Amino acid sequence: MPYSNACARILRMYCKREAMNEIAIKVDDVSKIYKLYHKPSERLLDALGFARKGKFKEHRALNHVSFAVEKGETVGIIGTNGSGKSTILKIITGVLSPTEGTVEVAGRISALLELGAGFNMEYTGIENVYLNGMMMGFSREEMDARLDEILQFADIGDFVNQPCKTYSSGMFVRLAFAVAINIDPEILIVDEALSVGDVFFQAKCYKKFEDFKAQGKTIIFVSHDISSVAKYCDRVILLNKGDKLSEGNPKDTINLYKKVLLNQSQNIASGQVLADGGSAGEKLWKSNYELNPDVNEYGTGEAEIIDFAIIDEYGSYTNCIQKGTSFSIKSKVLFQSDVQDPIFTYTFKTVQGTAVTGTNTMYEKVGVGTAKAGEVYVATFKQNMDMQGGEYLLSVSCTGYVGGEFRAYHRLYDVCGVTVISDKNTVGFYDMNSETTVERVK
Repeated sequence: MPYSNACARILRMYCKREAMNEIAIKVDDVSKIYKLYHKPSERLLDALGFARKGKFKEHRALNHVSFAVEKGETVGIIGTNGSGKSTILKIITGVLSPTEGTVEVAGRISALLELGAGFNMEYTGIENVYLNGMMMGFSREEMDARLDEILQFADIGDFVNQPCKTYSSGMFVRLAFAVAINIDPEILIVDEALSVGDVFFQAKCYKKFEDFKAQGKTIIFVSHDISSVAKYCDRVILLNKGDKLSEGNPKDTINLYKKVLLNQSQNIASGQVLADGGSAGEKLWKSNYELNPDVNEYGTGEAEIIDFAIIDEYGSYTNCIQKGTSFSIKSKVLFQSDVQDPIFTYTFKTVQGTAVTGTNTMYEKVGVGTAKAGEVYVATFKQNMDMQGGEYLLSVSCTGYVGGEFRAYHRLYDVCGVTVISDKNTVGFYDMNSETTVERVK
């Protein structure tokens, strides 16, 4: 019997070790607590061991967070600002130490966190390449072998021989990114770094990211670009105010994040945040969104847009819409004067100002007749979201014609942002939803 027990114990240890061999990163019950002091002198007294009670308060940037990342897996971490995303990445990479808990990492990490943090601005680009390589543990000979690839990726020309203090911000981040991405890591940590440089350099960054994923590298990806998270990640972790709120497949976790974005997380479990009334029925619809403080608003005043809403396929207020799903735009208008045949409209534009799509009640052949002073009308536009993943701006208006002359009663240009979440983009702004087949004929 003792022999049998010993064999069983050895077998369990072996199985546990084999299981750990498949784990690239293990975060176990990690908390990070910062002390917030009323004044700098209190920080000094605390460092010397003389801190008095009540002279500081504790802030938990992370609160008992646990998760594991398997080798070859791409895991996204999302959450609002202040949720602890960057803190957990810095702990994983060893920049910070946890207050509580442990982190285990199996493999060499390349971290794209604060690009260029180790650069000396007085050194040339070439000198900083070697300096950063040494900081990452590479010999000069190893960096010699990588130099051409780094410089080709950065593509900043002869500026590599000039001091970094002479660089533009774009050149600086290009070189820093090129150094970080070309050291052949086993684990890649990315924190909002894929949006550096111009659009062509961003495309190159994403291509490199896709190459890493195709090679079976382990990737942790933090981004506010939810479309990229949905496209690239196998699994997503949602942090909220230092707590791990959820972990699962991208679609479900992103749907939960959409509610957190609208400060509705307290109602998620009961499903009370609905656009047809419920707990939010007494609030203005638009109070669920972050409105543009610089909205372009004008009109004759004969009608007033008193409210509007964007509603997803689940009936929830949101400005994050999953591509391919149905959604509605509502516009509520109070008429201050009698208006014959008012026209309700909406338009989506890119952040650069290009109109992408939109419609109105005249195009849709929905007549209103005469709207009397004091009456309120609600126009509802229901459609599928077929725009590409990305960020857009919504405009709504109420217009019409008087004596054949166009009149804008009230317009709200770029009133709020709308994020389209997509795991498949095509060329241009709009997806034709092609049914595609390829057949061998010979």
